[in-house]
Amino acid sequence: MREAAVAEGLSGESADRLVGEWDLLQPWDDAREFLAGLAGRRLGVVTNCSETLGRRAAARLGVRFDVVVTSERAGDYKPNPAPYRLALAELALAPAQVVFVCGSGFDLFGTAAVRLDTLWHNRAGLAKPPAAPAPLAERRTLRELLPFVF
Repeated sequence: MREAAVAEGLSGESADRLVGEWDLLQPWDDAREFLAGLAGRRLGVVTNCSETLGRRAAARLGVRFDVVVTSERAGDYKPNPAPYRLALAELALAPAQVVFVCGSGFDLFGTAAVRLDTLWHNRAGLAKPPAAPAPLAERRTLRELLPFVF
């Protein structure tokens, strides 16, 4: 993380502080409820985090994920299709069997490239990136997206 921060013009100390306080970050208020609503389904995470931070973040949710794919392990960052493809391979599921929930409109490029139906949790109400494919649904809360999973 330090290396990436410095490459973007931030101080290495800022990155060190973020890593040191990583476990203080709280999941969105409705994340646990959303995941509880998916009980019995296979769950995965695809993140641009490092392997260490991605696994730490997933563990904060208190549910078992079948797959945690990090960009570090996939060898590329989202929205490149590689991390999404790796998750599908590790889940042993076809794209038609998966619904992806993204938190960034830029994920729409990568999920479309691998033909994943995508729900956009657009909590901040950001504009869709130019030329991004449309999501299956876009809502401000995870709670509002749950009906689209079934």
